[in-house]
Amino acid sequence: MIAIQPYQNQSVDRAGSVSLQPTFAQTYQRIQRLVHHHLAFETLNERLADLPHQFNSPKPRPWEAIDWHHIHPSQVIGVDVSVFCALLVGALDTEAPIRGYTQTSRRYLETLHPEMATFVGGTVQPDGALIEPGLWEKEERQHTPALLKVYLQLTGESIKPSLRVVRAYCPTANPRSDLYRHGVHRIATEYGATCLYLWMIAHSTGPLQAVFEELLMDEINHMTKFWGFGTWAYPEARWWKTGYLLLRTMRHKNDPHNSLFRTLKRMAAVLKWSDWSLINRCSFAIACLVVLHRMWAWNRRLSREWLTDLFGAVNNA
Repeated sequence: MIAIQPYQNQSVDRAGSVSLQPTFAQTYQRIQRLVHHHLAFETLNERLADLPHQFNSPKPRPWEAIDWHHIHPSQVIGVDVSVFCALLVGALDTEAPIRGYTQTSRRYLETLHPEMATFVGGTVQPDGALIEPGLWEKEERQHTPALLKVYLQLTGESIKPSLRVVRAYCPTANPRSDLYRHGVHRIATEYGATCLYLWMIAHSTGPLQAVFEELLMDEINHMTKFWGFGTWAYPEARWWKTGYLLLRTMRHKNDPHNSLFRTLKRMAAVLKWSDWSLINRCSFAIACLVVLHRMWAWNRRLSREWLTDLFGAVNNA
């Protein structure tokens, strides 16, 4: 192993020891260290318990100061810099349309849980015009500028994110079922972002790594809140039901262009998956599995009594 001292101080690294050419085992150790730290059960409980407080007194999570000007390509480890930059473009593709996400989610929530609707979508006028963004948007809208800054530092070039059209609000005669389907997609998006940013932390160091740690903490915060809220709101749901729903979305029978399969294909192209090394592909798959295992283990610890204390009794109407 070729040891380096990134950013003049090895202690800056959030994932442990650093190597210029890490083996799969070394990358796995870094991923495990990050998961144990950022997805500790106590941390996840704190993030969920914070949600009712944010209903009453919303306050965005402040970021730590970041030394933007000292971000450098040498801080990318174990992955080609061009691939790493392609990941930035892919992340921007998902992060940039935040206003569309928040307003769609608000509409699914507003009749069933107005407080959660305000948390994600803010306050609006009767005609739907936005008065003030919700806390979710206030925190998430920091991500696109941060990713643009990182891309500029790594490449010396500026890019303009594309504001693609997000999945529209499509209600049926069963609002509760609509919210469940939408909620699964929303949690899946937050989970995907969590896995990606955790993997990028494992493949970076110094100030570059610090940026992705802030992004990761936001995504874990939101994933945990949505996941825990969904577990409370749908006590009848089981893992097999969620899995079946995800399988059904692989190919939308009424709209072949609005499917999970198409989304995965688009993201694979944007992220230049074909250019990834075998080790990078395997380590990313492992990151996704480790995060999912941790979240399922946490989910099993969520007692109905504690969830009821947090959010009250469930209204199944």
